[in-house]
Amino acid sequence: MKKYLKFLTIFAVLAVMLMSMCSCGKKIAESKVKSVDDLPGAVIGTQLGTTGDIYASDYEKDGSVIKQYNKGSDAVMALKQGKIDCVIIDNEPAKKFVAINSDLKILPEEFVKEDYAICIAKENTELLDKVNKALAELKSDGTLDKIISNYIGDNAGETPYVSPEGTDRSNGTLTMATNAQFEPYEYRKSGEIVGIDVDMATALCDKLGMKLEIQDIEFDSIITAVQSGKADIGVAGMTVTEDRLKNVNFSDPYTTATQVIIVRNDSGSSGGFISKEKFENNFIKDNRWKFVVDGLLNTLKISFFAVLIGVVFGFLLAIIRFSCDITGKAKIINWICKAYITIIRGTPTMIQLLIIYYVVFASVNINAVFVAIVAFGLNSSAYIAEIVRSGLYSIDKGQLEAGRSLGFNYSKTMWYFILPQAVKNILPALGNEFIVLLKETSISGYIGILDLTRGGDLIRSRTYDAFMPLIAVALIYLALVMFLSMLVGRLERRLKKNDK
Repeated sequence: MKKYLKFLTIFAVLAVMLMSMCSCGKKIAESKVKSVDDLPGAVIGTQLGTTGDIYASDYEKDGSVIKQYNKGSDAVMALKQGKIDCVIIDNEPAKKFVAINSDLKILPEEFVKEDYAICIAKENTELLDKVNKALAELKSDGTLDKIISNYIGDNAGETPYVSPEGTDRSNGTLTMATNAQFEPYEYRKSGEIVGIDVDMATALCDKLGMKLEIQDIEFDSIITAVQSGKADIGVAGMTVTEDRLKNVNFSDPYTTATQVIIVRNDSGSSGGFISKEKFENNFIKDNRWKFVVDGLLNTLKISFFAVLIGVVFGFLLAIIRFSCDITGKAKIINWICKAYITIIRGTPTMIQLLIIYYVVFASVNINAVFVAIVAFGLNSSAYIAEIVRSGLYSIDKGQLEAGRSLGFNYSKTMWYFILPQAVKNILPALGNEFIVLLKETSISGYIGILDLTRGGDLIRSRTYDAFMPLIAVALIYLALVMFLSMLVGRLERRLKKNDK
């Protein structure tokens, strides 16, 4: 009963804290940027890699500070919170941002124009030629103009693209990497990825006789996905830059966009943190709560199977190393195990995840969730191995000798005498490793997995409200950790009863 009361008490305290913060909002000063002439010396937010980002860097010599964000929505939230003075971004997403944020406005003066194109791997020149040919046909027959006008302008929604009946799809699958957080080019609506780029890619596939498959990944992973072969094309309102051309090819431009400047338009309140309207906008509208639920299911799936892999390989590594140290045999195997543990513990988990997905499985069309399970399982195994090894060394050597003197061989002595005692000693540390693993899965979005954290990010990208989605995700993680801690504590108490 006490553990449940503790659980409820913590959440009650959190609820009180949240309610105390929703009484009023923070006063945010009006932006000091009134025109392009005011950019020198300002704190400028940009989306990494856009033409606006490139040109904004020229103002650094004039004392400006450039803050680059992977998502335009993150830059807008920073602007709303007064962390930056303005945001330079594409005009069409800017209109969407301003439409649902009355405290923001777009300056009438254009900043710069840019072309958007499709990125394709350097060696895939055949696909580049086919894409350019198909794009030329879509432009000449007016299809591309209709796709764009369906999302932009007074006739938006009147000319949706529909694939011709009986379209041949026998030429395989075209995999498109994108970042569905850039309305109207690519975004999620009722759980589906839609937008100008999606319809354009669909029309391309119709011309090429291929089936379209979409990977929703982080913006800064798109070119990597194309380079490694995980995706055939990258489409995300991408600008052609000199640095990008060193790594990938680009198709002919399919649209021209204008970069504009978003600023705060008054000194009013930023609003309360919590309200019924905000709750409905974050979770009820368009069934956005499904992002959290679907992400939670993937997080639990990855964590559960990764723990199994980590425990099996971790115990195996620990026993091998312990046995080699005790007997002095198999030094090469011991060195290999030690090197593996050193490499895994010495490199960031995210780097390991990206290497396994984009390098190890580069030429294999494999499920991203499976890759995450393998990556997190192997990472956890190195830490569990050292935890188990410390537990084995905590058992007096006399226990091993006593078992052998009773007629048990080495394997049976380890299984019946040493390991059970070691597990009791290391159980708290193992429980802590499981908790760490659960939270580490939050980086799964880098390979296109909708995990719990990414579910919250998708909500933020649509509502531009950082507080409620982040708090909701944090509370779910906290509940999971408390539940896991309760299970470990119960197992500890049961094992202690067996000692009496």
